[in-house]
Amino acid sequence: MDANQDRRLAGRLDKVFSVHICGAWGSSFGIARNISPGGLFIETPDPYPLGSSMQVTFSFPGSDCELTATAQVIHLCFLNQTAAGGQRGLIVGMGVRFTGFVIEDDQLAQAALLAQ
Repeated sequence: MDANQDRRLAGRLDKVFSVHICGAWGSSFGIARNISPGGLFIETPDPYPLGSSMQVTFSFPGSDCELTATAQVIHLCFLNQTAAGGQRGLIVGMGVRFTGFVIEDDQLAQAALLAQ
């Protein structure tokens, strides 16, 4: 597979919203930068280690529906970026894969994600 090829099976929705993270490494808040039916990227100053599990609770802006997903960290990001002529900016976060939803009907959660 070409190194530049995107391995994602589903498209991502670039939405910015807050998330609550809870797991063995503590409880904190982060900022989701994008989401897909399979997972999301969470910008957080203190990401969980690779392979760790957590619960992520979130709702989309303008929605009354709050979802809690179980997830696993599959990617860590420590990016030091500089825009042309600009100041350096550090992006720290983690990519997580959804492993389930903490509700009675998993299909309802998937439908809510896809509707956004």
